[in-house]
Order: sequence, then structure tokens, then C-alpha cells
Amino acid sequence: MKQILFIIGSLRKNSFNRQLAKIAEDLLKDRFEISYLDFKDIPYMNQDLENQQDHITTNQQIVFRIRQEVLKADGIWIFTPEYNQSYPGLLKNLLDWLSRPMDISNFANPTAVQGKKVTASGAGGRNKTKSCREKLNELLEYIKMDVMKEPQAGIALGTEAWVKGEFHLTEEQLNELKIQAEKFAEFIKM
Repeated sequence: MKQILFIIGSLRKNSFNRQLAKIAEDLLKDRFEISYLDFKDIPYMNQDLENQQDHITTNQQIVFRIRQEVLKADGIWIFTPEYNQSYPGLLKNLLDWLSRPMDISNFANPTAVQGKKVTASGAGGRNKTKSCREKLNELLEYIKMDVMKEPQAGIALGTEAWVKGEFHLTEEQLNELKIQAEKFAEFIKM
């Protein structure tokens, strides 16, 4: 069974984007093995950490584990909020690590994400994470990922969601997510 790795761009336990990912998981779980990337312990990108050759550090072990999870995936689906019309710094930090060659002795060596099929969705304010997803798509292409730009579900959350900390998709929003799930399933199998 093919594997899809979900990456949530928020560390909040019950973030809106984690809730959105759970809905997407329900749409795909009969056809794909779904897993969630745990990257809360990843260090800030620092070439000094990367270059330590004399012994393996805890930080290097964390990065190695994350890269291995990414390498196993046939596709990656990112669910992310929009922060100041862009993606969160923690997501950028993760992608910075993943964009580095796995063997730093030669920067022409492959990365964990090179050629990986990826798509993105987001739940947020009135902008439906549009600015975030546009900038994220640029970054994903730059780090040589195979990006499915359309369709990408952007969910505008109403006031009630922000007050209660949870939301329910409208029929139209659910349909938008279903279409993205179907297209991504096809995209992965190509």
C-alpha cells in the first residue's frame, strides 16, 4: 500500500490544520497508509550541527529519523496555517533541513525531498491561506519537489471556529477537500 505522510504546519495539539488533516485522512485511509510527521524536536537549521563528524549527536539523530520518514513516503500532504501572509517558521525550518543533501560531502547528492510528490492545504482566516500556499509552492518547487498546485483546498474559518477552537466543514469545503484528495491520489500513482 502506498504511503502518504502528513505534515502539520502548527505544533498546537488540536490545531485547525491538524483537524483538517484528520478529515483528509478519513478520505484516503482505505487506499493509503497515512502517517503524521513528528518534527517538534527538530533543531534550528545550523550547518555546525550538520558538519559534526566526530560523533553522532542527538540533533543529528532527530534529523536522520525525520529524513527516513520522508524517504518512505510516496507523497507528502502539508496542512498549514498562514502567518503574516506566509508559512510558519517551524515549517520553513523543517523544509530547510529536508532540502539539504543527505550526504554533505557533495552538494550534488540527493535530498530527502527531491522529486517527492507534494500538495498543500490550509485552514485559516478570510484569505483561506492563499498567500501562504502560493509562497509554499514556490519554496517546494525550489527544493525540487514535484508539486501539485491545483487543486489545493483553502478553508476560511468562521468566527465560531476561532471562539470554540474547532470547526465543521461546509458541504462546499468538504467537496473541495475531496477533490484535492482524489487528484492527489491520482498524482501519487502516476
